[in-house]
Amino acid sequence: MTSETFDAMEGEALVIKCPRWSSSVKVNWYHTNTYKIIPAEEEGSQVFSLERFLWFLPTCRQDSGNYSCVTHFPRNRTKSFNISVQVHPYKQGVCFPSQIHYPNDTGRGKIVCPTIDNYKNATLIQWYKDCKPLQGQRYFKGDKYIFINNPRKEDDGYYTCQFTYTHKGNVFNVSATRIFISKAKHSPLPPQILFPKDKGIIEVELGAALSLKCQARLGIKKQPIAVVTWDIDNIPVKHLDSSRFHEKTHFFEGREQEYYGETTLHITEIKKEDLQANFTCVAVNEMQNTRATVTLKLKAQNGKIYDAYIIYPKSHTNEANFVEYFVYQIMPDILENKCGYKLCIYGRDIYPGEDTASAIEKRMQKSRRLIILLTHHLINCKEHAYDQHIALYNALIQNDTKVILLEMETIGTYEKLQESLRFIIKQQGTIKWKEQHTVHPQSSNSKFWKQVRYHMPLTRKSSCSANAG
Repeated sequence: MTSETFDAMEGEALVIKCPRWSSSVKVNWYHTNTYKIIPAEEEGSQVFSLERFLWFLPTCRQDSGNYSCVTHFPRNRTKSFNISVQVHPYKQGVCFPSQIHYPNDTGRGKIVCPTIDNYKNATLIQWYKDCKPLQGQRYFKGDKYIFINNPRKEDDGYYTCQFTYTHKGNVFNVSATRIFISKAKHSPLPPQILFPKDKGIIEVELGAALSLKCQARLGIKKQPIAVVTWDIDNIPVKHLDSSRFHEKTHFFEGREQEYYGETTLHITEIKKEDLQANFTCVAVNEMQNTRATVTLKLKAQNGKIYDAYIIYPKSHTNEANFVEYFVYQIMPDILENKCGYKLCIYGRDIYPGEDTASAIEKRMQKSRRLIILLTHHLINCKEHAYDQHIALYNALIQNDTKVILLEMETIGTYEKLQESLRFIIKQQGTIKWKEQHTVHPQSSNSKFWKQVRYHMPLTRKSSCSANAG
């Protein structure tokens, strides 16, 4: 499964293209959360699909959300491309969204207008650098690009192309931004804190440990002045006379040589006074400083809050993965939307800023069931050993959580499985996903889903009544 985020300005046209996996296959577009298909254009359509393209004419704030294009291959195989769309309101003095996802073309001076090829007969109107119109003899403007003569350090920054697009007699504005990095040594940018969000609230438990992460983008290439640190009630952590607080910081270059700083505030024990404090991440470079403040509040103490925690093989490639499509779309559609369960899925319900190991263990303890998707990749990859180990410890040693094993591929003799998994299989077997299920994977009445629901807790929705206790 591949995914990408698109940021757009409110009131502009936006056209998104699904990757070309094959020219002879069918492509359908869906609203990811509801799995409703997005139809072709009709009279007055504002959002519609056309083969590989998803159209917003124009965008509005309500369009922000998640979309999927699903490519259907022979033998019921599919590939899914997930898209997150964020529509930003216009603000005075801001000509592009703060999140930029179009990479640099070259450091030699040529900047191509992003996505303009998605719009037939588009007319390029104006170029901006950091929201200011580009003027001067150093800039040569082509029909789809701009060329900077002899680029230098001060040319680094964000370049926005603004063009018009005409569709059935209606004229729409479009703006697209990409970062430009010259061959200069370094260039600062206004510091941007990526997480946590300002005025965020973190749920905690008294007496427990907590790790707060802050990540900020500081510029292009290594910065001579670079600080990312935590303050507590406006006092730097390093000046606090307390052994409960420890800070660890590191810096790194991301894609397109963007320079980031990340600091983690480790709190060994949460006390009542922490619930009244302001925890502020401060990011500083040679241009300016910026801040984001979060507060803590007690978690609601209501025992098991999830019906099932999902353990599945996580892919690190761009290749589409049916198991991830199953976990992120099919399972929520059946078990959450149709049956009323509450699932905890690693990539969806564990957030940036949380300590991963601690978060996994706590989520499992709050779950009534553990669902493990058995595949050859999961069995052979050591990366998944930690959450499997915690899950099986909870299930077999503490004996307070039931395990449901979904055999997504034919495993065979189970010889490679760890002993505790073989013990569970000997007791209750596995629920096998078969090829024919891919024809109608959203049918909650299929034999497969009836078996899953039999092992799940009771649910309030009458449409899914075949449950065990």
